[in-house]
This record gives sequence, structure tokens and C-alpha cells, in this order.
Amino acid sequence: MYDVDDLHGLRAVVADAVAVGSAEARWRAVAAVDPALIERLIHGGAVTSEADDGSGPTVLATGTGASPGVGTGVVCLTAEDVLDAVDRDDDALLVCHETSPADEIGMRMAAGILTARGGVASHAAVVARGWGIPAVVGVAGMVVGADHVVLGGVRVAAGDMVSVDGGSGEVLGGAVEVVGAAGIDEVPELDVLLDWADEVRGERVVVRANADRADDATRARAFGAEGIGLCRTEHLFLGDRLPLVRAFLLAGSADEEVESLAALGAVQREDLTGVLAAMAPLPVTVRLLDAPLHEFLGDDAPPEWREHNPMLGTRGIRLAVLREGLYRMQVRALLGAMDDAEAAGAHAHAAVMLPLVSTAAELALVRGWVLDEIGSWGPAEPPAVGTMIETPRAALLAGEMAAHADFFSFGTNDLTQMVFGLSRDDVEQRMMGPYLERGLLPADPFTHLDPGAVAPLVAAATRAGRMARPDLEVGVCGEHGGDPASIRLLVEAGVDSVSCSPFRVPVARLAVAQALIELDG
Repeated sequence: MYDVDDLHGLRAVVADAVAVGSAEARWRAVAAVDPALIERLIHGGAVTSEADDGSGPTVLATGTGASPGVGTGVVCLTAEDVLDAVDRDDDALLVCHETSPADEIGMRMAAGILTARGGVASHAAVVARGWGIPAVVGVAGMVVGADHVVLGGVRVAAGDMVSVDGGSGEVLGGAVEVVGAAGIDEVPELDVLLDWADEVRGERVVVRANADRADDATRARAFGAEGIGLCRTEHLFLGDRLPLVRAFLLAGSADEEVESLAALGAVQREDLTGVLAAMAPLPVTVRLLDAPLHEFLGDDAPPEWREHNPMLGTRGIRLAVLREGLYRMQVRALLGAMDDAEAAGAHAHAAVMLPLVSTAAELALVRGWVLDEIGSWGPAEPPAVGTMIETPRAALLAGEMAAHADFFSFGTNDLTQMVFGLSRDDVEQRMMGPYLERGLLPADPFTHLDPGAVAPLVAAATRAGRMARPDLEVGVCGEHGGDPASIRLLVEAGVDSVSCSPFRVPVARLAVAQALIELDG
């Protein structure tokens, strides 16, 4: 729960530094404030204690707090139910086994999200954090029925009121009181402190946002983001656009594929124009499509597209190799969007990122296609072309990768998953709790970057990449980029930028500055 004394302490620290008026005093103030305070100011907490008469919220179950804040609403078991509840002016809580891109139109409208499956790097968690929606995931024993959900052995009917606390991971019966969400705008001292943090950072380590839409980009800028480090193009193919992706993937002929790509390209260009214009003149790194096929095809997948391990299947650059037209179309859409933004008076800067690369050969092949499209278009400022480092092989052979990349961006969610051999969607529900209780892991590696193997791998790959290409820019776009403990390890590894969900940008601004102060001694 939010502690008001922390806010008083913040105000006192800032006032003292202002009174002294020196750079050293400002740095001391930056170093003194716990970054967790910023998160509490933005999201607040829930009152969970019972009243004297025994009434009050009851904790029904506990899962993994995946996106901070408190959400209260009527239980809705599908995204469509969420939209119906919103139409009735009801606050809605999306409750389901797990989420997929098809659910995102309802997720955006929900007051909170609750899933039986998943962890802090699952689809539900990442999307919820990006939009600032409270979420609890990986609730053990949670059963979703046709018209109800079972939480902690209690049957809760669809339409009943339930609350989630995305900080504590608690699921509560009924509505709860939210306290302490002052908001950055209501605490001018925090704005002053963050400006001092930016002064400490200078241009040494940039803080960017993971944002996919124009409104996300606008919000990220308001939080102080210095660009977009990850624009996930698959998140632009939602709602009424999801059938366009399916039409491409399931095209039965070359003509059908060309037709579906043209339709996809038109909407992609429109959406990217909005993102570029909202962030201009700051840079936007556009990741070409990377989504496990089951998230788009679902039950419609024909046998040849079904996979037992879709997170390790035909994703990212692998799909592009099989269907060459896909990434070519996306690059043309981006170049067209840059022109459209420029025509509207916004000087757009963009970069192209190729995901899930394992070999230098596949990177060189697909980078060649991208450069072909850029060369044919002839933009005044050609986008840089880089890659995500998210497979252990790519990290271990970073020197080879750097020969074909203008920049690296570490996707630490997938890198952690593959280094540990753990499913980021499954591990929280059963295994993580017992492992942490027994001391078999010092912390959840999907929450805090693993210092034993993953962080050293990032550092080694950064060094190897720069040995091969001294001007190589290195960033991080996994959710660890918004976690203070992880940021310290990443700054030590020598990254040039971190990118995180918009609502975590203020936390990252302070945490990066503190890491630099610590490194400077």
C-alpha cells in the first residue's frame, strides 16, 4: 500500500537540493529516491483490510502481479463481454484462461485483467503494462467455466464484481478502495527530480518506450520517452484487421497472397504514419512481424501450420524466409508512412528491426531484402536496419551478427526463456513459487534480469558486437528495461538505451540515472 511518508520524504529531498543549488546536491537527491515510489504514485494501491464489522474485501486467490494498479469490474469471460459491459457503462474485468491478440480490443477497454495462465512476460502481462491496465496472471487453481470462474475454491458468476491488485497479485471479491494514486502531474517535485535524473543521464543512456499505436506514443512522450525502442507491428493487426493476417497466412495461391499483402500494407502504412507523427522528430524502431502463429490463427490453423511449441516455431524472421513478401510489404508500408508523416509536417525518423534471428546467414538474407526495398524507394533518410538479439546463438555469435546489423536490441524476455529453457507463459503458475521458496532461484528471472547467465550474456554480446562494429548501437527492449534492478545490470553491460512500457518510463529515467551515479563512484 502507498505510504504517504514517502511523498513527504520526496518533497523534503527535492526542497533541500533546491536550497543548496549545486549539481552535487541534485545528484544526491536523485540517488536518494526509491524508483518504486514513482510506480506507487502513478498506480496507487488497494485497501484490503477488513472493517470492524467483518465486511470488506476478501482475498479469493493470489497470482502474479503483472501490471501494477488496482482494477475493479464485473467479471467478463470474453473480450466481447467486456465490450458489452462497457456499452452498459459498467467497469469490466476480463477474466480468461489466457489472452491472445484477438482479445486486445477488449483488453484495452477493461478496467483490469485476470488470467489463469501466464507470467510477467506473457501476452496478457506485456500488453497490460503497455496500456497501464492492472493485471494479475498465473493464478493457480483458477478454473474458467462457461458462465463463471472458480477462484480459491469459490464460484464467482459472470457479472459479479471482482478486483485485482496488479502490485500484490491479489484477487479480491467485490470492489475495493484505491489509495495513493497521486499521479505525476500532481507532484511537481517528482517532475523536478526526473529532470535532474535526465541531467545525470545526458546522452549516455537513452530511455525509450515500447509503443505500438499513436495514442501509446503520445502517452510515452508525456512520460518523458526519448523515442520508441520497440513498435510491435503484430499489435497493429488486431480487431477487424486480424482476418487480413489470417488471409495472408492461409492464402492458397500467389494471387491471394498478393491481394492480402496489399490490404495489410494499406492499414500498416496508415497506423505507422500515426505512430511516426506522434513521436516525431524522435526515433521509432519498427520491429517487423513477430508473433507465434497460434496467436493469429487459433483454431483456424490447418495442420501444416500447427505447432507443438509455437513460441519456438515459425516466428519472426523464420516466417519471413518462408513468405518473402511479408517483410518486403512491411518495409514499403514504413517508407510510405515516413513520406505521409513528412507531408503532414512531421519529420519522422525510423529504424527497421528483424526479430528472432539465430544465424548470420538468415540475417544477411532478409536484411538484403529490406535494403532492396529501401533502395527502390529512395528515402532522403534511409532507415537503419538492425536485429533483436533474443536467441542464445545470436548472442554467442554477436560478432558475426554485427556484420549485418546497424544496431542490436536485446529482447530479454525471449532470451531469458531460451537460456533457462522455461516457458514464460507457464512457469509462474506452478513452478516459480516453490523455486523461490526453496531458494533455488534468487528471483523471478522474468521480473529481474538473471545476473548469473543472462546479464553476462548481454554484456559479452555487446562487447563482441562492438569489436566487430565499433559504431554499433546497443539497446534493450525487453520488459527488464523498466525494472530498476535489471537496469543496473544493463547499464553495467554498456547498453546505449533501454526501452520499456510507457507507464514504466519515469521509473526507468530515475533508475538509469542512479545506475550511472553508482558506476561513476
